[in-house]
Amino acid sequence: MKLLRVGKKGQEKPAILDKSGKIKDLSSHIKDFNPDNLNFAIINKLNEINLETLPEISSSDRIGSCISKPGKFIAIGLNYSDHAAETGAKVPSEPIVFMKATSSINGPNDNIEISKESKKLDWEVELGIIIGKNLKNISEEEAEDYILGYCLVNDISEREWQIEKMGQWVKGKSHDTFGPIGPYLVTKDEISDVNNLNLSLDVNGKRMQTGNSKTMIFNTNYIVSYLSKFMSLQVGDIITTGTPPGVGMGMKPQVFLKADDKIRLSIDNLGEQNSKVVAE
Repeated sequence: MKLLRVGKKGQEKPAILDKSGKIKDLSSHIKDFNPDNLNFAIINKLNEINLETLPEISSSDRIGSCISKPGKFIAIGLNYSDHAAETGAKVPSEPIVFMKATSSINGPNDNIEISKESKKLDWEVELGIIIGKNLKNISEEEAEDYILGYCLVNDISEREWQIEKMGQWVKGKSHDTFGPIGPYLVTKDEISDVNNLNLSLDVNGKRMQTGNSKTMIFNTNYIVSYLSKFMSLQVGDIITTGTPPGVGMGMKPQVFLKADDKIRLSIDNLGEQNSKVVAE
């Protein structure tokens, strides 16, 4: 299933994309896609609905983030060997883990704010994991049983705040609008091989990033298992798994986003995002 949330910010309705590409309203069956209402049992019930009986929602309506109010927004850094190389960093022997503030979460086509203080705003197309069952200290072999689905993420990053300011990466990753998610939460049954998905990102129509999840250093199941050794994960938690090469910071000379820039990104079977950078 391809699940999405449609409507004005704060007023989104849960919806589903049918086989013909029409958006159907699920609000008579589920209140929202959030940690309280989203798990494997509910997904199984939604799968039994005759979508032809559901009212249609206009495709011109705003699409919000595909999940609401996740408890955690966890990110993995330098998880593609070629991306590590372009930044001048060593390939990590273990996943680099950091957090993004959940207040950074944004709709897939919403504007991205550039702060007056921002000098080095960058892009990162990433594959996101959404947890469907509470877990703690599980093996890599068990991990897939706890994954509800996947989504497209743009891990917007302010590099000066992330790298040149003292402290952890979270400062450069958490400004409002720095976490566009969606359009869809795609249940894992629709992804034949999560470790072989093409990723791409364009800025102003120019291809910047091209990659494939098969070149990830740590695959999705390993990441979930690894994180579970250090913290419990709950239903609705989002894990974004790193970006392929082609970020602005890695270019020579470096290239960063500015107001009015347009960003388009996509991953196989997870949809695409189209955002505009605007002055805060």
